[in-house]
Amino acid sequence: MANTSQPVRRTALLAGGLAVLGLLSACGSENGTSGTPPPSHSARASDAAPSAGTATDPGTAAAAGTPSDTAGSASASARTDGRCHTSELRAAVGRLDPGAGQRNFPLVLTNTSERTCTVYGYPGAAFVDASGRQLGPDPERAPGSPETLTLTPGASAWAGLSFSSPEISGARTATPAALLVTPPDERASLKVEWTAGAVPVGGNASSVSVTALEAGSGP
Repeated sequence: MANTSQPVRRTALLAGGLAVLGLLSACGSENGTSGTPPPSHSARASDAAPSAGTATDPGTAAAAGTPSDTAGSASASARTDGRCHTSELRAAVGRLDPGAGQRNFPLVLTNTSERTCTVYGYPGAAFVDASGRQLGPDPERAPGSPETLTLTPGASAWAGLSFSSPEISGARTATPAALLVTPPDERASLKVEWTAGAVPVGGNASSVSVTALEAGSGP
């Protein structure tokens, strides 16, 4: 009886041991499948890096700057035309061109800027004394047909300043210290030293006249 129960007990123990081994193997197999490491956080950040880098990529930044460059070009283009401003011009009084009882001088405006600009119409002119006080009335505008003149850098336009010889007209005279020349449609004037002697400043309001601007530096 005892001999019969011992083999049965051994068989039971062996079967139990095999069952435990099978259970351990099964657990190891499950851990191996579900334990495959997921991508780490750093790996995901690395995957996202190219997208983030695109926004700050130097090449992309340069492309984003293109509108500014284009705007700059448009601004430069806009400076190639438009009215000449006083600050862009130099004024001068040319050589006396005497006529029959007349004294005629070219008033010359020269473009000293680096852009092309335009002038149209009549310049303003006023004789002044050393203190800046105007002598006589403003010159009258002589009849004419003004044209828009395009002045490239260094180019000039001129208008004729004329008055009757004081000896003939009998007008009251004064010797100006300077002539103030105002470009068309501008408020600021250019001061030119006057060295041509006495001019009529009273007795005949129409004794001084100015013509419309023409291309060039004189007749």
